Amino acid sequence: MTGIYLAGAFFIGGGLFFNRNRVINYLLVLAFLALQIGFTLFEYQHRNTIELGYFNADALGILMLITLTIISVPAMYHSYVYLSDKNDNPRHRAFYYAAMVMLLTALSAAYLANHIAVTWIFVELTTLSASVLIYHRRNPNSLEGTWKYIFVCAISITLVFIGILFLSFALHQAGTDDLSFAVLIKKAPELNLFWLRLAFIFIFTGFTAKLGLVPMYTAGIDAKDKAPSPAGALLSSVLMNVGFVGIFRFYTVMANSPLHSWANHVILIAALLSIFVATVYMTKVKNIKRMFAYSSIEHAGIAMLGLVAGGIGYYAAVLHIILHAFVKSAFFFQMGQIYRIYKSKSIYDAGNYFKYNLTGSMVMLLGFFSATAMPPAGLFISELLIFRSLFEADYLAVLIVVILLLTIIIWAFGKNIFKLLFSPAVGLDETNIEKIKPVESLSQFFLLGLAVYLGLNPPQKLVTLIQEAIKNLPQ
Repeated sequence: MTGIYLAGAFFIGGGLFFNRNRVINYLLVLAFLALQIGFTLFEYQHRNTIELGYFNADALGILMLITLTIISVPAMYHSYVYLSDKNDNPRHRAFYYAAMVMLLTALSAAYLANHIAVTWIFVELTTLSASVLIYHRRNPNSLEGTWKYIFVCAISITLVFIGILFLSFALHQAGTDDLSFAVLIKKAPELNLFWLRLAFIFIFTGFTAKLGLVPMYTAGIDAKDKAPSPAGALLSSVLMNVGFVGIFRFYTVMANSPLHSWANHVILIAALLSIFVATVYMTKVKNIKRMFAYSSIEHAGIAMLGLVAGGIGYYAAVLHIILHAFVKSAFFFQMGQIYRIYKSKSIYDAGNYFKYNLTGSMVMLLGFFSATAMPPAGLFISELLIFRSLFEADYLAVLIVVILLLTIIIWAFGKNIFKLLFSPAVGLDETNIEKIKPVESLSQFFLLGLAVYLGLNPPQKLVTLIQEAIKNLPQ
């Protein structure tokens, strides 16, 4: 099925790229969504089946694939709203939809790849397709954001490639050249520690560009700011998830080697620095989209702390990254409505949002409670489990520092959100305010509600999949 999916998706992407007819574009998009949903259902029903020699629908891949498929539907709908509002020319519309399809396809393949080199190939493809989306508006700001994204991601993907080379040296000394994750886990205790250390440093650092973690977090900030809001929703959710998958899979290898404790220290430093960076910028940033982007850095750091702590933290880290994807995509979908009303991303130009968009205001309020992990948000459960794991693993000092930093983030986030919702907008011409249809906020209510439900009352199938995803980690 993977071969059929890839062939069908590339065919649809090519059709979108060369076609200029609006109706045919929309039909091709619907065909892709049907293909995506069918592929996800098939892979869920045929878990742990090797396809094409390089793909395996394991539990982690299935979890991320389901998350992507759920978010892809509103992403295409809000793309339709965005493009209709902008009256883009047929050529730009075709490029946009083709890039969107290619991004979702590359992400789906990267999730299921059971070979680190194949993962690398499809992660590189996400950079190319995301760059087209970032540059969609074709102005100096989007050009700057695109080149920054390409430059940082080019460096990061090169680091991953170098790390794979070091890993291959270690594998060769262990008597194999198979870079599949199953073989890497099996051979982990035998690998040369020098080459394994180098491989982890390079691979981990490279994948932080996608996850949004120190040191390569800068790749995503401008990208999420400059990209259209539906594309930003994908960059801040399912694209972040591919970075998590890359790090998680190789961390599992490290956890089965003598370097487990050393790898934890590396990740702990990156996680703490990420939360600190997010705290500093959240207190200063006035651009609403960049505020959402820095919030993602915070959550990436929290998820990594779950891996470091171990125990229930493994489960919580996977749950946290899934719930975050739903919450943050809802924020970016709503951002499209905010921009249409105020024609600005600056918090200084916005205010009294309840007056101009009641349903959108409810989304922002619920989103604030969700993103800051306040009860009954689903992220509250995953963060609580991560804090518990830190306490049980004797990381009390780390826990205290993290709680203090998160308190500052909540204050900074809340200050801007409540300014947007309740403070009067300065200099706003109310005669030209666009009327937003309440139906446009339904997808955000669904995503936020789903995050609450999965956090407070996770279905047994979800729990089983997460437990299966972490089974190779030391308990």
